[in-house]
Amino acid sequence: MTPPSPTGPALKDRERVAERLLAASAKHSFDPDRELDWDAPWQDGLWYWPPELVSLYDTPLWYEMSQEQRIDLSRHESAALASLGIWFEVILMQLLVRHIYDKPTTSAHVRYALTEIADECRHSMMFARAIRKTGTPAYPPGRGHHNIARVFKSVSTTPGSFTATLLGEEVLDWMQRLTFPDERVQPLIRGVTRIHVVEEARHVRYAREELRRQLATAPRWERELTRVTCGEFARIFSVAFVNPQVYANVGLDRAQAVAQVRASAHRRAVMQEGARHLTDFLDELGLLRGVGRRMWRSSGLLA
Repeated sequence: MTPPSPTGPALKDRERVAERLLAASAKHSFDPDRELDWDAPWQDGLWYWPPELVSLYDTPLWYEMSQEQRIDLSRHESAALASLGIWFEVILMQLLVRHIYDKPTTSAHVRYALTEIADECRHSMMFARAIRKTGTPAYPPGRGHHNIARVFKSVSTTPGSFTATLLGEEVLDWMQRLTFPDERVQPLIRGVTRIHVVEEARHVRYAREELRRQLATAPRWERELTRVTCGEFARIFSVAFVNPQVYANVGLDRAQAVAQVRASAHRRAVMQEGARHLTDFLDELGLLRGVGRRMWRSSGLLA
């Protein structure tokens, strides 16, 4: 069988892409410790995440909650998403190190990967500091997902690695693009999301270009494996996106809250819209076919 065209547009020169990303990094990189006012108090009545992006929004439970409880849930969900971000970024850093291990160390491509790893280190520290500032617990993934990711990040092929990278980056990026300009949200949270959005735009470009390149020469077995692994990662992502312990920690019945989130048409629409640019791209690359497409549908991220 002839492999699908990896991408439609012609592949761009790897070194030229990396040089442009390095130039952008030099102009638009931030030190969160200096850039953000970590000592400013929280402002009464402001959200920690846009209410429309809070998982229980427009559910029966949402209408039973007081405004204070809704804002408190947004505080815990903001911390849960920051915890998820740290988990993804630690995985991503290992995947990037594996990717460049056999590549020329003086190339722009490798230099940009190292620049991205430095970005992700700062992001993880920024998210951890934000969690501490909110006064909530951290919300790590469950043991099962933690161990599945341990295996994945150690054995995944390169196309699988970049597909998972994009899944971890693009849905959160879409939500953060709605968050940082939203004046209903706490200024510190808006600042955190602004920094992340600006720097993640480069990371997404790097991952998309490299995934195109990898699939252009990948054998059939690797393309099939990538369809399955990215479908499974989508299912894990959709379940792990918000740690259900947040509901108990704001005084809600955990099982009832989880059931209402799963049944929520609004939440399903939010997650599918957040993933739409990614699923369109993966479909273009031929990765949403067969069992892979069925897995994406079961994750709820693909309409």
